[in-house]
Amino acid sequence: MLFNSIDFAIFLPIVFLLYWFVTQRNLKSQNLLIIIASYLFYGWWDYRFLALIIFSSLLDYSIGLGLSKYEEKRKRKALLLLSLFVNLGFLGFFKYYNFFLENFIDAFSLFGNKISIQGLNIILPVGISFYTFQTLSYTIDVYKKKLEPTKDIISFLAFVSFFPQLVAGPIERASNLLPQFYKKRKFVYSHAVDGMRQILWGLFKKVVIADNCATFANQIFDNYSDNSASTLFFGAMFFTFQIYGDFSGYSDIAIGTSRLFGFNLMRNFAFPYFSRDIAEFWRRWHISLSTWFRDYLYIPLGGSKGGLVKKVTNVFIIFIVSGFWHGANWTFIIWGALNALYFIPIMLMKKNRVNTNNVAEGRLFPTFVEFRQIVFTFLLTMIAWVFFRAPSVADAFLYLKGIFNNSIFTVPDKFNNWLITLCFIFVLVFIEWLQREKEHTLELQNTNIPSYLRRSFYLIIFFTIFWFGGSQQDFIYFQF
Repeated sequence: MLFNSIDFAIFLPIVFLLYWFVTQRNLKSQNLLIIIASYLFYGWWDYRFLALIIFSSLLDYSIGLGLSKYEEKRKRKALLLLSLFVNLGFLGFFKYYNFFLENFIDAFSLFGNKISIQGLNIILPVGISFYTFQTLSYTIDVYKKKLEPTKDIISFLAFVSFFPQLVAGPIERASNLLPQFYKKRKFVYSHAVDGMRQILWGLFKKVVIADNCATFANQIFDNYSDNSASTLFFGAMFFTFQIYGDFSGYSDIAIGTSRLFGFNLMRNFAFPYFSRDIAEFWRRWHISLSTWFRDYLYIPLGGSKGGLVKKVTNVFIIFIVSGFWHGANWTFIIWGALNALYFIPIMLMKKNRVNTNNVAEGRLFPTFVEFRQIVFTFLLTMIAWVFFRAPSVADAFLYLKGIFNNSIFTVPDKFNNWLITLCFIFVLVFIEWLQREKEHTLELQNTNIPSYLRRSFYLIIFFTIFWFGGSQQDFIYFQF
């Protein structure tokens, strides 16, 4: 079920009314309703996927109980390894089986040995990377005794399957979201209204920005050998805004929807394209995944402690694993490695924690240096996104080669077709720049702007979504 679909537009109000008017007096009934609604939401794509998420949930719930019974380190470690083996085993099979098989066959063919092994026609369960990491964080935290294991199976099942963030995040920690299922929720009108504002902006980013950019990006990437350098440049830029509008739009809708039900999810995007260096970009992009890898992989490996070789190795590991998490293709691995190469010089110069505040904080305009840094970081990111979008590493290199020639200074042939979408990109950047110090873009209630102007602005966005929305596209991160 897509957030930007008629199905969800019918589903959400029904669940909302049942939640607040039928089950409000009983916490367990509310949590049970969330489970039923979440399984319906998830099973809408393919009911067979439900068996996997239910099994994974019951496994980690049971392992959590097991960890509460044992103090012996060997037994506790065995339970943790069981959780890691099963969860990552499922993820590896569904997502990476054919990738490893194909590369195994290719490796043998280099030595003149031909192997004929038939791949499997595997359907990737939607959101498996997200809920797998969510349940793993629970068992790891319980194992480390940072979190008390829950005995409330209803709350745990609701935590794992919570439909707003189930299929594309944010990847919630049990320490943040699970306790919210234990407490009675009260409907707070101001929180619900603020949630609706965030949903509205998320839909704008998805439907108006991402879906329109997708049309042009697909046309250009699919025919890159026939296009001028300037056209290829715009194609890369369209994808850069497509993936931002698509993924951060999903996060906005997820966080806003959660607020309608009395839940607070972690922030997942903090205006990343206003970053002044790559380190800042990764503190602002897909925050829930970046911090997950930091806490459960980078720090256990030693982080930035130790010698030069260890520091560099740890950075490469975390970025390459992050790339591999996104998909079973060498393009994602190269994308991760490229970001590591961007990051390492900053780390070695000990400048990776320089830009921790908002750019041009308290000022309307950035300084020339800040503007130059933002543009440079944006261009580096855009180059990396070419590898993320291209079907193969060879295509990515040919695409980039096509950009760097004299035709970069020509006007693209189809420029007139892009004008409306480019105007909306400008509107997006302009409004988000003005709101960059806020939690989300439409956080306008505590401003000097009169209420009638704010409401008029919301109506303009609402009708813009209907009039200028692109053809419906799946959310990019559903494939991860």
